[in-house]
Amino acid sequence: MAERTVVIALGGNAILQHRETGTAEDQFENVRKASRRIAEIAAEGYTVAVTHGNGPQVGDILLRNELAKDTLPPMPLDVCGAESQGMIGYMLQQSMQEALREAGLDRPVATVLTQTLVDGDDPAFESPEKPIGPFYTPMQAKRLEAEKGWRMVRIPGEGYRRVVPSPRPIALVEERAIVRLVSAGAIVIAAGGGGVPVVADGGGALRGVEAVVDKDYTAAILARLVGVEDLLILTDVERVALNYGRPDRQEISEMTVREAREHLAAGQFPPGTMGPKIEAAIEFLETGGKRAIIASLEEASTALAGRAGTRLRP
Repeated sequence: MAERTVVIALGGNAILQHRETGTAEDQFENVRKASRRIAEIAAEGYTVAVTHGNGPQVGDILLRNELAKDTLPPMPLDVCGAESQGMIGYMLQQSMQEALREAGLDRPVATVLTQTLVDGDDPAFESPEKPIGPFYTPMQAKRLEAEKGWRMVRIPGEGYRRVVPSPRPIALVEERAIVRLVSAGAIVIAAGGGGVPVVADGGGALRGVEAVVDKDYTAAILARLVGVEDLLILTDVERVALNYGRPDRQEISEMTVREAREHLAAGQFPPGTMGPKIEAAIEFLETGGKRAIIASLEEASTALAGRAGTRLRP
């Protein structure tokens, strides 16, 4: 393994910006910008493993399924997740190769379509709460609940939306391939969207499940697997903040695991936004990581150098 290796978790804004329609051109443009930031880090001597979100892309795939259901058989959620991994991996791979060439670097880039092992008895399967896919009318929601057994929730002012379980990741099925590629100096794109969630039966056979895995939790597993000291979580804010969205907002440059746990317990980091990032950082640090950094994409290299973002330490 290279002396300096970092796992970078790209937030959804690195692929699709708010208010964009999601055309291939839009997404490629965003991915090229993100790739140039990653190439800057590679140029500083780092070996890089990358993971990414996929929420909007999976939503679009599910909507296409719904619109075409009378013509083509809809695909299950695990297959849709795999489709999104392939699409985003292709965009990142091509853009990274271009950015590396511009930086004068000769490094291979590879996407590993990744399955993430989850526990079939995870309590999340009893309490689905992760919204996915398009919005439905009350009549459509009632029909889908009856026909497909989906759990639907009402989103005020928007309509009804399907919710699915979000179990915690246990391991990456393709871990040996990922480790070998990273050890060989490749820039590896893996576990996109948290990976395709699968469960194992008594004989070890795998089966995809209708669920989604939070990519930040999977990023912590990827970082531990690759054996890195640094986990860099890139999002759309420059620093973690207390009292976010309030006049007494307070940005944090550095905090310990203990302080992070105290803020979590006080409700400072909500489950749907900063919470999973903080929890993933804590998990990484408590299993041997030296430093987790949460920063904006624009300041990725500066944050890794310790001059931007929020640094969490044991």
